[in-house]
Formats: sequence, C-alpha cells, structure tokens
Amino acid sequence: MDTTRHAGRAVLVTGAAYGIGRATALRFAREGAMVHGIDVNEEGLALAADEFAAAGVTVTLRRADVTQRADVDGAVDALVADRGRVDVLANVAGIMDFFLPAHEVDDETWERVLAVNVTGPMLLGRRVLPLMMAQESGAIVNVSSAGGLRGGTAGCAYTTSKHALIGYTRNVAWTYQSEGIRCNVVCPGGVATNIAATGYPKSQWGLERLARIHASGTRMAQADEIATLISWLASDEASNVSGAVIAADSAWTAG
Repeated sequence: MDTTRHAGRAVLVTGAAYGIGRATALRFAREGAMVHGIDVNEEGLALAADEFAAAGVTVTLRRADVTQRADVDGAVDALVADRGRVDVLANVAGIMDFFLPAHEVDDETWERVLAVNVTGPMLLGRRVLPLMMAQESGAIVNVSSAGGLRGGTAGCAYTTSKHALIGYTRNVAWTYQSEGIRCNVVCPGGVATNIAATGYPKSQWGLERLARIHASGTRMAQADEIATLISWLASDEASNVSGAVIAADSAWTAG
C-alpha cells in the first residue's frame, strides 16, 4: 500500500457502509485521500465508522440515497465544502434482484435495481462532471459485475443494470477524454459482501436456469481485492487507462 498515492485528493465513495464500498473508502483514506463515504444504511455506516476509527483513518460518513437528487447534491456539496473539489468518484453502491427472470420480475424490483445500479451513478456523474471539467482533471470508477459481461449470473433486472453501467462508462470515457477526465469500470465476480440482502432467490425456476454458470464460478474474492483495483484505476499510475472494462473474477468470464 502506497500511503501517499492519493495524498490531497478529494474522494467520494458510494455504498460505503459495507463490502467493496467500505473497503474502498478505507483504502483511499489509508492512501492519503480526504474521503467522504455515503450509504443509505445508517446502521452499516455506524459499523463502518467504528472500523475506520480502529484503523486510525478519517472518513466522513453521511446517509444518502444515490437515487435521490437532493441526497446526491448534498453529498457532493459537503465534499466540495471540505476540499473545494472532487478528484475521484467511486460508484460502488449496488443491489441485486432476487434472481428474478424476465417473466417474473415485478415492477418494484425492476425500478429499484435500475435506480440504484444505473440512475445513481448517472446522478452522481452529472453532478461531479462539471466540477471535474472546471479543474481539468478527475477520475470516475464504476463497479459493474460479471453479470455485466454475460447473461447467466443473475436475474433480469440486475443483468440489465450492470450491462447498462458498462455502456455509461464507455460513453463518459469517450465524451470527456479531452477534459482530463477518465472513467473506467470494474466487473467483480463473487465477492464476500452484504449484497446478499437482495441476493436470495425469490424464483427457484430462475435460479435453476443459472445453476450451470454458478457451478463454474471461481473463488470468492475479498472486498479489499476489488478496492485495490479501484484505487489503482483512480490513480496517476493509470493515467492512460480510460474506458476500460476490467474483469476481477479470477478468470470466471474468460472461459
């Protein structure tokens, strides 16, 4: 770990209460950044605060729903008030869809999954991109999934949302390349996180359709393994990397 890699940078991490988001906030803080972390789960934020304090780092935590524009604006405004800029946005927050197939997915699940996994990153990007354009620099790292690279790892809503996030990433990378802004996306396979709260199956039929691919899955990653990649993509070491779609799944999608 390079404790000066992100020295002086202002970083906003979504989904900071658990899993990859919490590990990402911790890693950026240990690497010298001023970090603001947001999440909709207040209990999880309290637990994260304890972990950060035990690690001897400072992370400013705030309850915010990434699907609500007022919450997004408030989170960005707070970081700008602290630091005067936004250098890195890590869109980590995400939920699953109970493995519901297309003929069984209900409106509530479809709308909530798309709202968190796609609309949230869009709202945050729309808010920070003008700031990054004004400072002529910035890095956005989105977290998609192996489910964004293939059709048989989750239900219909989650798979759709994670494919959409890859398209969003590529569009932003291409559109803002001349503004000094980079945008990349990480596609983890199985990771030990709290996303299982929306990952239990409501459709046995849908789960059975995915069984063959699930059986071929590789080892479960730890959250910090993904956080390490996010940190590197946001750093100057990756200055020529933009628009990249990087699988972090122990070769699960390579076969």
